[in-house]
Amino acid sequence: MAEFWAEWGAFAYVGAALWSFFEGETFVLAAAAIGATVGMVDPWILLGSVWFGSYLGDQTWFYLGRRYGPAILRRFPKSRPRVESANRLLEQYGTLFILTFRFLYGIRNIASVVTGLAGYGRVRFAVLNFIAAGIWASSFVAAGWFLGAWLGVERLFWSICAIAAMALVFFVLRHFWHRSRIRSRAPAE
Repeated sequence: MAEFWAEWGAFAYVGAALWSFFEGETFVLAAAAIGATVGMVDPWILLGSVWFGSYLGDQTWFYLGRRYGPAILRRFPKSRPRVESANRLLEQYGTLFILTFRFLYGIRNIASVVTGLAGYGRVRFAVLNFIAAGIWASSFVAAGWFLGAWLGVERLFWSICAIAAMALVFFVLRHFWHRSRIRSRAPAE
């Protein structure tokens, strides 16, 4: 990450905005942590760039949901359970859902589409989305900055490696567990 910032300079902030357009939690945490440890990243510019990128990303997905939502559901029927889950949360919690969906793993990318699909008001979504993007960007930049300052460069590197290894083990175990459940449901021949 430090090499990325050293090599790209100010353009790295554009990369951070593009990354947060789609997701970006890990990237933002790592960039802020590097900023705190080696001083290559300005936290205020990082905050602004990921706020803007996150906002634009979710606005784009919202408008795509309004325009193409029904066709998308027909084309990708496997996404229906996630869409229904997000729609239930939207109906139940409304404003709170829009302010917090960025923090719900597996929901963020689909939540804006669902909100557009549900016919949520454009202006209301734009205002709430702007506030939510600010909350998201502020919390992840602050968390990354705090972790970087607390752990230091060496421990930060090993912490990231340990987290990545645990995530890899988790996903591999989940894959095999899921496969064993499918096999146990299959009729015996």
